[in-house]
Amino acid sequence: MKLEFDETQSPYSSGSQSARAWTEAWVSAWAYCPHCGNAKISAFPNNSPLADFFCTACREEFELKSQKGKFSAKVLDGEFKTKCERLAASNNPNLLLMNYDHNSHAVVNLFIVPKHFFVREIIEERKPLAPTARRAGWIGSKILLGHVPESGKIHIVQNSLIRPKEVVLQEWQKTLFLRDESPETRGWLLDVMKCVESLGKREFTLDEVYTFERHLGDLYPGNENVRPKIRQQLQYLRDRGFIDFVSRGNYRLRS
Repeated sequence: MKLEFDETQSPYSSGSQSARAWTEAWVSAWAYCPHCGNAKISAFPNNSPLADFFCTACREEFELKSQKGKFSAKVLDGEFKTKCERLAASNNPNLLLMNYDHNSHAVVNLFIVPKHFFVREIIEERKPLAPTARRAGWIGSKILLGHVPESGKIHIVQNSLIRPKEVVLQEWQKTLFLRDESPETRGWLLDVMKCVESLGKREFTLDEVYTFERHLGDLYPGNENVRPKIRQQLQYLRDRGFIDFVSRGNYRLRS
């Protein structure tokens, strides 16, 4: 894998069009499938809805978003209603996010958010476009990237360093169990995972997770038994190998 773009592949005079051509050509040439390890992923025909690439081996689909600076906590995405409908589909695309350096024409960061981290709660509805706009009334969406646990941001390239492929594949497999759950169940699991990660340490206690009781209660106002729900999620994460049970009330994140 090389990080530099092949500039000869871009015939455009527009900087944004050139950057899009460079980044898409780079993915076609160098990106591999993190699900099955296939050495290449292929491009869909231009203007395919909601997906840009797919794996010919396992049929996983991928949407690419690229920009010069790092992504903020909210990432602009496509039409809101279509995005929400696609969340429940088996071919909902995984999200590839690329940062590149325009001066060196090279990839700086490339990470993937697996599709099983997408639940309705991390999709935000944008305001309709103004009546004077070309697509008046069109309603877009934003992906609340800040709501995704760090375990759902798997780096292939990080700060211009290429991470070992076997590590990327292991990190992908680590959270694959989330695909077996309903969106509602996944929502609780993802929120508890994010709470645990926000503690900033590998070993933690049940009481420390209980400090998020009010926060989780605000997220799920219909649930009046937040503490039992927290314990339930921790037990599930333990059974799935995401965390280890150390002793009564004590847990450890799997490395």
